[in-house]
Amino acid sequence: MLIKRREFLKISSLATASLMMPNFLKAMTLNEALEPNQKILVVLQFTGGNDGLNTIIPIKNDIYFKERNNIAIKDSLALNDETGINPALSYFKELFDNGELSVMNNVGYPDPDKSHFRSMDIWHSASRSDEFLETGWLGRFLDEECYRCEHPTQALEVDDMLSLALKGENNKAFAFKDPKRLYQTSQEKYFKSLYDHHHDDETVSYLYQTLGSTINNADYIFEKSKSKKTDQVYPNSQLGKDFKTVASLIKSDINTQVYYLSVGSFDTHVNQNERQAKLFSDINEAVKSFVADLKSNGIFNDVLLMTFSEFGRRVAQNASNGTDHGTANQMFFISGGLKKKGLLNALPDLQKLNEGDLIYTEDFRKVYATILKNWLKADSSKVLGWKNGIYDFI
Repeated sequence: MLIKRREFLKISSLATASLMMPNFLKAMTLNEALEPNQKILVVLQFTGGNDGLNTIIPIKNDIYFKERNNIAIKDSLALNDETGINPALSYFKELFDNGELSVMNNVGYPDPDKSHFRSMDIWHSASRSDEFLETGWLGRFLDEECYRCEHPTQALEVDDMLSLALKGENNKAFAFKDPKRLYQTSQEKYFKSLYDHHHDDETVSYLYQTLGSTINNADYIFEKSKSKKTDQVYPNSQLGKDFKTVASLIKSDINTQVYYLSVGSFDTHVNQNERQAKLFSDINEAVKSFVADLKSNGIFNDVLLMTFSEFGRRVAQNASNGTDHGTANQMFFISGGLKKKGLLNALPDLQKLNEGDLIYTEDFRKVYATILKNWLKADSSKVLGWKNGIYDFI
């Protein structure tokens, strides 16, 4: 079979988007649902470095208002006497009041890096700041689970490309933006002919084998996404569509335990308040629909939504009514199955800074270890090499 360069590039593009090992792809076609009450993790990445101080706000702290005389949030929604939340996150306030949201403040790591790319790599791989890993923390979770489970634990990322966080040594997640589009692409004649195509070149042969498996899985994911229709109305934003896709799959019997989403960019060097408010509004409405969908189907207690950003911003505003790259930040945890609710620790200490930056008090790898051990029931020490304890909020 002769394939023109344009078609070959299309084929290669689909393979790159998949980023799957053939044996793992084959496993995804197994029609095995998650065990009853199996916990599900949904990760929402705030790409670009969200400003945590204008998210969870120290409403009684004079230093905050002095250093941010133009961009301080003065109409926050009170969580307690000392703390407010950005008014664009009104549903998060409702979750907080209902005991369905936990906030971990001042999360970071030693010797922080202010580069978007390097800091994101550190968060994705759960490495030290002086350590460079080629696998991600959730990818290594897949490696660990696939060795001891009757069927491979699977993960899906709603994006065109797979993040480092979901790449393991032997197993990787599957990345796609839209189940229907993935399915339609896989049904094109050039892809359908791949099953019977062989090539002497090992690399090209691997490409065809991978794509052949991708066709199976595109059909599998698409069928599962259609199996449980939702009456819940989601916002028409991209994030709203992404959450709707995740909800449809969670409600089906697809064998997937980890979902990964991202939103941004939060790189607010200029006119921060307007940009952050728009992003928060999109997040607020998408999460509101997602949680309502889970609750109406009786599965909210078994799903944990976790948010993170690669770093926070500096304490002082800049000359452009924005903030520059900083260090520590907060993480949100949303679920009906939280053991500890509300603010899990103290707000950042604005009197003790490192050259204008927050000094972290909570290591993000301890958070990951908690998620792995208490929620996903995995061996966190094998996945992370972390042996410094865990939290007890889940």
